[in-house]
Amino acid sequence: MSLLWENSFGVFLLVTVFVGGGAAWMSGRGIALTWRPTMQIFMYMLLLAAFVRFLHFALYEGTLLSLHYYLVDLVVLLIFGYVGHRFTRTKQMTSQYHWLYEKVSPFSWREKKSS
Repeated sequence: MSLLWENSFGVFLLVTVFVGGGAAWMSGRGIALTWRPTMQIFMYMLLLAAFVRFLHFALYEGTLLSLHYYLVDLVVLLIFGYVGHRFTRTKQMTSQYHWLYEKVSPFSWREKKSS
């Protein structure tokens, strides 16, 4: 058994990263699109991590009530949720306030320099 995945790396990749990570990305995106605070990502990911743990249990006979694997899933989902939120918020800030901000990277912006 590994510290990160319970059954196999493929199951971890499929359930936690692809299914859970995709849902986390969309949750972070939804939070950004509705201008909600970043802290709400944490609340949603607590619930989503429980659901991902249930998928591991129901589909691949994983452990349902494992704090260790729940926390691993939670960390992965928090990363995906935050990145999705930040990516969307950067796009929002630079398109809606294009006269104030410019994109620095896919995840950050800065004030435009006045000439």
